Amino acid sequence: MLNSKQRAKLRAMSHELQPIIHVGKAGVTENIIIQAEEALPGHELIKGTVQQNCPVSAADAMNEIAEKAGAEAVSTAGRKFVIYKRNLKEPKIVL
Repeated sequence: MLNSKQRAKLRAMSHELQPIIHVGKAGVTENIIIQAEEALPGHELIKGTVQQNCPVSAADAMNEIAEKAGAEAVSTAGRKFVIYKRNLKEPKIVL
């Protein structure tokens, strides 16, 4: 569980990231969960975006992806969201 200072640090680090997960009109699918699970160990912090025609909000998509991928939901801003999962073997981000 992240505290508010850790969330603030991760939110600041996420500004420079490009979205690598794109949730479209099908909503959060199994392929999106797999994509997040594969990206998290290498990046630890990933940004995603919800397309305009998506039936779910960015907050709902972020929470669902984070829960199913075993990660932490960091923040949402508009249609973008940020997810964090610490790499236990080779951590890149020190909180």
